Amino acid sequence: MLKGDKNFNFKGKVEDGRFLINEIQKHHPDIIILEIDLPNSNGVGTLRQIRSHFPEVKILVVSCHPEEIYAISAVKAGANGFIAKTRTVKEIKSALFTICKGDNFLSDNIKKKESSDSRKAEILKFKTLSTREIEVLNLLSRGKRNKEIAQDLSINEKTVSTYKTRLLKKLNVDNIADLIHQSRLLQITD
Repeated sequence: MLKGDKNFNFKGKVEDGRFLINEIQKHHPDIIILEIDLPNSNGVGTLRQIRSHFPEVKILVVSCHPEEIYAISAVKAGANGFIAKTRTVKEIKSALFTICKGDNFLSDNIKKKESSDSRKAEILKFKTLSTREIEVLNLLSRGKRNKEIAQDLSINEKTVSTYKTRLLKKLNVDNIADLIHQSRLLQITD
C-alpha cells in the first residue's frame, strides 16, 4: 500500500510481536502501523510498551477488531489513531497523514455509530470497560479459556475470573455466552 508512495519511506515489518521492539530500535521509524493481534504479542500491552520506550513514535492501529470497542482502548494505551482494515487505502493514508501532522485519528465510522440512538447505550457500556477488561473480552470471544487468557496476559487465573465477573456485571449479562454474543453484535461492518 505504501511502497510506491513518495510520501512514505518503508523501513521494515515484523510478523511476530517478539521482534517489534528490536525493529523499532534498529530502524527508528516516525510512525508504526500496528495490527493489535500480532502473534506472540499482547496487543494493548504492546502499545503501552512501545509508548513507554519510544514516546516520540506515532502509532496507527489498523485492525480487524470493531472500532467502537477497540479504538478508545488503543488510544488510551498510546496509539495516535485506529482504523479498521476494511477501510480503503485512501482512508488509511488519510489517517497516516493526520497522525504525521500531530493530530489523533479516529474514523468517522465511530462518530456515526455512536450517534445512532439504538447503539449508543450499548457502545457506552463498552466504553466503561478498562483496557484489561477489553483484552479479556477479546480473548474470551476468540474461545480462550481462563488458563490461556492468564498466560497470554501474564496474569493469575483468579484475576481472569475477577475480570470475567466484572464484565458480566458491567455489561449486564448473566453468562459468558451472552457476554460474547453482546460483544459480537457491535462488530457490524459497513
